[in-house]
Amino acid sequence: MELPELYQIFLKCNTVTTDSRNCPKNSLFFALKGESFNGNSFAEKALSCGCAYAVIDDAGFAKENDNRYILVDDCLQTLQKLANMHRRQVGTKIIGITGTNGKTTTKELISAALSQSHHILCTQGNLNNHIGVPLTLLRLKTEHDLAVIEMGASHPGDIKFLVNIAEPDYGIITNVGKAHLEGFGSFEGVIKTKCELYDYLRTKENSTIFIHHDNPYLMDIAHGLNKIEYGNKDTLYINGHITNNSPYLAFEWKAGKDGERHQVQTKLIGDYNFPNALAAVTISRFFGVEPQKIDNAIATYVPQNGRSQMEQTAKNLLIIDAYNANPTSMMASLMNFQRMDFSHKMLILGDMRELGNESMAEHQKIVDFIKTGNFEKIWLVGSQFAATKNHYRNFADAKEVVKTLQTEELQSYTILIKGSNGIKLSSIVAYL
Repeated sequence: MELPELYQIFLKCNTVTTDSRNCPKNSLFFALKGESFNGNSFAEKALSCGCAYAVIDDAGFAKENDNRYILVDDCLQTLQKLANMHRRQVGTKIIGITGTNGKTTTKELISAALSQSHHILCTQGNLNNHIGVPLTLLRLKTEHDLAVIEMGASHPGDIKFLVNIAEPDYGIITNVGKAHLEGFGSFEGVIKTKCELYDYLRTKENSTIFIHHDNPYLMDIAHGLNKIEYGNKDTLYINGHITNNSPYLAFEWKAGKDGERHQVQTKLIGDYNFPNALAAVTISRFFGVEPQKIDNAIATYVPQNGRSQMEQTAKNLLIIDAYNANPTSMMASLMNFQRMDFSHKMLILGDMRELGNESMAEHQKIVDFIKTGNFEKIWLVGSQFAATKNHYRNFADAKEVVKTLQTEELQSYTILIKGSNGIKLSSIVAYL
């Protein structure tokens, strides 16, 4: 089936799904393939569970004389092309967001602030890859004023591929840091890949970027772009500074040199979240949201899914940042925790994944840093930390930590829990 014909069918359906376990009535199923599954084999189930049509790329799974099966050359490519066609047809202005750290939190803050005055579509969770971005775009409706589309990358060319699907009008790179070095090859590779968002916007007429003026890496690669700048300098479009960080971030901001001062008390842990919050202020002001509404949106936002969450249990105070970790975010979390005014500080740190040849050196840097800190107890989890030169308590995995906690109770500690999602440190929270 040709794309324009499929697009007409898509418009008649309520939604798109790629999961045969989630088939809303009158939805359109795409039979995607994975490493261990073939979506074509679930097409029949999807149709029986409520889908109106199933897009497949293997004719052997189609039922004879059943026009609900739509045969295409490649389901994934068709999904991506359909998303791009829909994005162009709807014409909603799109803000593309990427970055090494903080992009999901920044996306959530931007969306919370913008939604005070606009009808917003934003990426759900971290659906920010070659499948998630198309699925998000296919949720666009004509009533959406703006869309905030998060784009992740683990290899060179990933952002270039995604921006050619989403075709953003505006862009923000939160920062660049050491992550996915196994895929990027080097820190320079990270910068080059994130810069692919800027490269695309240079080719688009009337495009604009929002940029953290205090980040030299970003300022160095932003030449030739229309820039809306935020940071500490009082002549910037939006400027501000941290007023408190014990334990929750509070900050002050104003527009330009003579703007009215605004005080915001957040529910965010970590001074590293200040640029994320200031980005949300900048973008929402640019799109005309009233300052008081922005302040309220940021003040009431509560982080989810193990991203800098604070939890008081019956035994300890936990700072849970176990969704992801790389050398840049790990160091930022440790430095922030070190500055916090708590007694009986404890670290439970998990390996940082996907660092390739740099892994051992980067883990050793973390160990060397925590030697200088005021941490009362330190537990390290994973093979990479275990291979470093350290005299701390090492655990093979989260299961071993849980087993220890079942017999060895921790009491009256303030504990930072930080590690890559694959280490599964979130599983130990219930035992603390």
